[in-house]
Amino acid sequence: MKAEKIRELSERELEVQANDWQNQIWKLRFQAATGQTEGVRKLRALRKDIARAKTVQRERELKQAHGE
Repeated sequence: MKAEKIRELSERELEVQANDWQNQIWKLRFQAATGQTEGVRKLRALRKDIARAKTVQRERELKQAHGE
């Protein structure tokens, strides 16, 4: 998901989406451990999406802290 789309999400939607991505990562890792998938690209993309979401959350926290 692009950063612009992530920024459009509300705080609650962002949390729900990040949890969904975490669950998908867990499932992909489990499948990889059992030899059922080769989801390396998907795993990498999900990790980047989570990082983007955390970055947006942190930006919002800092914005609030500075009273903007």
